[in-house]
This record gives sequence, C-alpha cells and structure tokens, in this order.
Amino acid sequence: MLLHIVARGRIGRGPEAELVDRYMKRIGWPTRITELPDTGGRVPPRDPGTVLVMLDEKGEQLGSMAFAEKLGRWRDDGRREVRFLIGAADGFDEAQRREADLLFAFGKATWPHLLARAMLAEQLWRATSILAGHPYHREG
Repeated sequence: MLLHIVARGRIGRGPEAELVDRYMKRIGWPTRITELPDTGGRVPPRDPGTVLVMLDEKGEQLGSMAFAEKLGRWRDDGRREVRFLIGAADGFDEAQRREADLLFAFGKATWPHLLARAMLAEQLWRATSILAGHPYHREG
C-alpha cells in the first residue's frame, strides 16, 4: 500500500527536510511525496479505493496505536493508496473536508507545515513499525 504525502509548500533544504527524509527512508512500505505550490497546482488524480486523510486542526486525535490500526485495516482491506493532504496556511474548507475519509489532527495546537510534515513522516514510520512488530514504539 502506497503512503503518499501531498503537501502545499516547498520544504527546501533544512532540518525539517532532513527529518522528513530520515523517517521516509526508514519506512518499508512504498512512499511518495508530492509538493504543490502554496496556491494553484493540481493534486494528483485520486484513484478509486484511495483513502484520503487530511491533516486538519478540527480532525480526530489518534494515538499511535490507533493510527497504526487504521493503516493496518486499510492495508488488509486491499486499499492501494493512503493519501495524506497537508493544506496551505488557511487549511481546508468545509467542502474539501467532506471529501476526506479521515480528518487527522496532531493535537489542538496549530503546527507549521514543515513540522507537520516531519511529524507525519515520523508517525508513518512508527505505525508501520508497530504493524511489523518492531520495538521502536513504546506504549505508555
């Protein structure tokens, strides 16, 4: 199952980019990152069966185990892609939110896009590690 991050804004080179790269390289599943300009640009077409997850401050706050369980369920259901959208500075409007299969929040705080991307990459690594039985994750 492809884990695909589609993010508004360019990450460039810097510590955030290094973190994203570090975690994405560790993931044993197929991954892709698509960067779009802050405005304009086209989101790649969504194939049938693609799960759409939007990072949104109004979203569900999932612990790492619950997030891993969702990924595992989607994988086991034969989903070919889980696409994670990180919006521009103003986030997503209500019409866009209704298209999502899951609105996902990293707490109630607002996070800079570059840090949100790094946190998502780490959570994807953590979730796939949990599903593989790797000892990286230590539950409370």
